[in-house]
Amino acid sequence: MSQNNSSCGDDEQLQKYQHYMYAVVYSVILAPGLLGNVLALWVFRVYTRETKKAVVFMMNLAVADLLQVLSLPWRIYYYLNGEWAFGNLFCMICFYLKYVNMYASIYFLVCVSMRRCELIIRPLRYNSSKRRGDWIICSLGWMLVCLGCLPFLLLRHNNGKTNSTGSSTTEATSPPELVCFSELSMRTISVPAAWVLLILAELVGFIIPLVLVLACACLTAGSLRMSTAGAFPDRGEKKRALRMVLSCAVVFLVCFAPYHITLPLDFMVKANTLSDCSLRKLILRFHPVTLCLASLNCSLDPLIYYFTTYEFWRRLSKPEIPESMTFTRRLSCIAGGEDIQDD
Repeated sequence: MSQNNSSCGDDEQLQKYQHYMYAVVYSVILAPGLLGNVLALWVFRVYTRETKKAVVFMMNLAVADLLQVLSLPWRIYYYLNGEWAFGNLFCMICFYLKYVNMYASIYFLVCVSMRRCELIIRPLRYNSSKRRGDWIICSLGWMLVCLGCLPFLLLRHNNGKTNSTGSSTTEATSPPELVCFSELSMRTISVPAAWVLLILAELVGFIIPLVLVLACACLTAGSLRMSTAGAFPDRGEKKRALRMVLSCAVVFLVCFAPYHITLPLDFMVKANTLSDCSLRKLILRFHPVTLCLASLNCSLDPLIYYFTTYEFWRRLSKPEIPESMTFTRRLSCIAGGEDIQDD
């Protein structure tokens, strides 16, 4: 993959546009993403006792989102100042977390959709052994995602100030100025090898998960129209499950579909297979928008928990009576049968 990218003459203007967009979007999603995911972990861990309805997967999804949110302040600092001041290792860690979050979110959204669909279609097949197996599935998912995202990290390196298309602009006689994130240079790689990695990322990281989520949505919707032996009898529970699965599909289509559509186009620009300047400019301006949309999932996922998970909504809207108060009321009922009125 060539690093001698052709220039259309407005690299500096394009870089300013990208930095401004990233700084604004990341600043907007930082607070709700942090508060929403911390609150979600608190509710799931402290108040939600029932782990049957995909709560284990939602907890891991919240952890994945929180990892990205914690890297946003460093990204905002970089895009506002235009220079990285925290060392190359920390830059690579923050850069790596972006892709780990994206594909871990995709993985756990699929797990949530499949678990809710399974509980509606075959509720009797879910037992305590499967509940313990959810943690094994999560552990394997984290391992696969971390290993699968390594190429994003290994194919990048920091060789000084670069322009928006990835080509170095640092003079050989001057010390390199540390850059990060979108300005990291690509290592030299053959075009066939790059296409293999790209196809694997598209197929395994997006297309197959999207098909699974859409299939779960269709199966859950179909369960509302037919009564299957052993299926969940509560129609209200089926509707809640359908809202959950449809919400996962919406996150896929809004956050992840645009990015994976522009990913091969951005690759073609960086590989210099596109020579038309107007098309190159369009892709280089639209691809950052899709990256921002992909980051929105860390703020949208807590909304899914609140609006589609009954236990989550109930415990936030109507806090339960503390156990000590409940015990006191029981003693009062046993003693006199009526609450004691204050004088």
